[in-house]
Amino acid sequence: MEYYFNVYIAYSEYQHYYSGAAANVVVTSDQGLRLQIPASRFRPFLSQLGIRGRFKLVTDANHKFQSLMRVA
Repeated sequence: MEYYFNVYIAYSEYQHYYSGAAANVVVTSDQGLRLQIPASRFRPFLSQLGIRGRFKLVTDANHKFQSLMRVA
């Protein structure tokens, strides 16, 4: 399964996730589905501005995480 969504998390807000105070990021896919993704999966995309962009989440048939990539 592939899910596309946009994310904007300010750097100061992501510090809550980075410190472990919040474990998951909840996003809404283009299909209208709410997705709960472990915050640690977004760490490679963190910049001084935070995390922003369009992403694609790929899961297996059991909805287990396979990959997360920035597409724009």
